[in-house]
Amino acid sequence: MTTNEIIKTVPKVLLHDHLDGGLRTTTIIELAKELKYNKLPTTDPGELADWFHRGANKGNLVEYLQGFEHTCALMQTKEALTRVAYEMMEDMKKDNVCYVETRFAPVFHTQKGLWYDQIVQAVIDGLNKGKEDFGVGYGLIICGMRNMKNTLEFAELALNWKNKGVVGFDLAGEEGGYPPKKHIEAFQTIQRANFNITIHAGEAFGKESIWQAIQWCGAHRIGHGTRILDDLVTDKDGNVIGMGDLANYILDKRIPIEICLLSNVHTGAIDRIENHPFAKLYKNKFRVTINTDDRLMSDTTMTKEFLTAIEHFNLTLEDVEKITINSMKSAFIPYNDRIGYIYNVIKPGYQNIREKLLSLKI
Repeated sequence: MTTNEIIKTVPKVLLHDHLDGGLRTTTIIELAKELKYNKLPTTDPGELADWFHRGANKGNLVEYLQGFEHTCALMQTKEALTRVAYEMMEDMKKDNVCYVETRFAPVFHTQKGLWYDQIVQAVIDGLNKGKEDFGVGYGLIICGMRNMKNTLEFAELALNWKNKGVVGFDLAGEEGGYPPKKHIEAFQTIQRANFNITIHAGEAFGKESIWQAIQWCGAHRIGHGTRILDDLVTDKDGNVIGMGDLANYILDKRIPIEICLLSNVHTGAIDRIENHPFAKLYKNKFRVTINTDDRLMSDTTMTKEFLTAIEHFNLTLEDVEKITINSMKSAFIPYNDRIGYIYNVIKPGYQNIREKLLSLKI
């Protein structure tokens, strides 16, 4: 078996995936025709995929986010939202992702008059049908936008759907000028309900953003977190020889970091994949997870993200399994459910591959 085949086959877990960043181009074209949306640059699926990827791969977050104008514009009906969610689950199955947490901001899906609850229900309908048809587990995360003042409303929306498919609350969008602590009321509301928090932090802004996300807002996971790099002391060979208070705290408290390798290069969070802090964090026992972020914009899958890590950071199959278990441990679902996936799906899946590889050698 090739490395590609092995990684494609093993069970994977995805915690940081944007629903509106993973549409199929064929679906975009069909929805545009149905909704009489005429702003697409092309109606050829291959050319459109290239267009989204070129637009995203410009080295800055603002331009990376521009492609979402099209995807969000097409996710304005219950039928479209359900379809996109269902197809996402099918795509997860094809990539052997056994559990996925996808996230989206309902505020961007009201152009045709849908209420927030209708929007969430439509997405959950698609996720539930996908779970039924493809056997993939899921959790839905509601995003508030850091450049808007109504994040409390979305924290309350997330709580309304607690135990009905929604597993957590996130703060997304451009970081610069919009610190997490400006949304502290939303996060305190989530905390008082014993609910789950992940926050985009340290992607396009410094380690202060991560500090605020954890200490002011109570984040249980950090989205991206690349600027943890600023709190690591390294020698001339790049080895970590010391850490600041923030890095030590994240390490000691086992706060998971939702790393998105290819996206971080495309947005300019990291200049080159070789300089990504992933290797340093993983080597020094941080709880890192590997994720796709936006599959359409970054032209990626979980298989491709792991293959990237294998190529550039010399990961082994054991490393991939460990990171997958890290991800499952960090999921926003009950402990017994997480353990169920680890011992009934993930570990047997990796054991089966090891046995197959052993038999091939013989």
